[in-house]
Formats: sequence, structure tokens, C-alpha cells
Amino acid sequence: MLKMEDLKSEGVEKLKALDQDLSREIYGLKCELKGTRKLEKPHLLREKKKDRARVLTALQQKSREKA
Repeated sequence: MLKMEDLKSEGVEKLKALDQDLSREIYGLKCELKGTRKLEKPHLLREKKKDRARVLTALQQKSREKA
């Protein structure tokens, strides 16, 4: 799980890359869920979604700081 303190110290480019990685992982988990109707670790989907929300929040805060 990602922490906001760690994300605030990261650069914008790294946060964008992290967002893309999390999006791919979420997509993979959703495809697995639709294909087999079962996930081996269902808690990962919720955790990845929350991590992505934290990354997007950190990106939004950084963009407001620049403006």
C-alpha cells in the first residue's frame, strides 16, 4: 500500500508512470475477474484502486502548487 507522505515527495513524472502501472494492473485484474469469475486474491483489486486514487490526488495537489 502506498502512503501519501511518500507520494508527495515523488516527482510528477514518476507519479504519472506509477499511475499507468496501476491502471494496467487494475485492468489485468478486471479481465481475470471477468474471464474466470474468480480472483485468487480479490483484495488486490480494491487495494490497487485505492493506491491509484492516492497517486491521482498527489498529482492534482502538485498541479495546484505550480499554479
